[in-house]
Amino acid sequence: MNYLDQVIRLLQEVRDTQSEALEQAAQKVAAAIESEHLLYVFGASHAGILAQELFYRAGGMVPVNPILPPGLTTDVRPVTLTSRLERLPGFGTQIIAESAIAAGDVLIVHSVSGRNAVAVEVAQGGKARGAYVIALTSVAYSSSVAPRAAGMPRLFEVADLVLDNRAPIGDALVELPGLLQKVGPSSTVTGAAMLNAVIARAASLILEHTGDTPVFLSANLDGGDAHNQRWLEHYRGRLTYL
Repeated sequence: MNYLDQVIRLLQEVRDTQSEALEQAAQKVAAAIESEHLLYVFGASHAGILAQELFYRAGGMVPVNPILPPGLTTDVRPVTLTSRLERLPGFGTQIIAESAIAAGDVLIVHSVSGRNAVAVEVAQGGKARGAYVIALTSVAYSSSVAPRAAGMPRLFEVADLVLDNRAPIGDALVELPGLLQKVGPSSTVTGAAMLNAVIARAASLILEHTGDTPVFLSANLDGGDAHNQRWLEHYRGRLTYL
């Protein structure tokens, strides 16, 4: 079975098993934005790609703050530093200490294995600040490995709500004869689909409740700049990417 077949199968599994959790996440995001709170998104290394996917995005929500700390994005060189930093006890606590996240906000933390200190500490720190914490992780993968530090919980054990991306242990999908390691990672594809599903549903709920919703229009469409400027001005001073 090729990679596309495997991804389609996994997306169908996500749809069949995670619809209720995705709806709960959308409800929480919609309620936060309707009450003028914000959505924060964090992930380390490749997990952080989803934080970048959700902000300043045509068709995406305006009030989304990515948490992209130095040392944990894929443009770091050497990129192997990201693996060491995401395991560093105390780093996640410092990341939240420098964040504006507050009570009433929603925080999504993405980590496929959920075992490293930075993701767990960011989630714990967000909860301590009064945010509602959503974990995007693989419960099967995370359950198969021990936390990096003795006595530390895993991400799915500290979140208020868990979105299970159903990634297999090791993340990759395709077996090749004679090769021990599978190829074709799954979590970016399924994670992006899941989080965009949450955003689309939250936008629908906000529109239903308020008659409008803070969504970006493509800047390459006529009228896009004016549409987007209205919302950027509404949130100016609260968006970390401006």
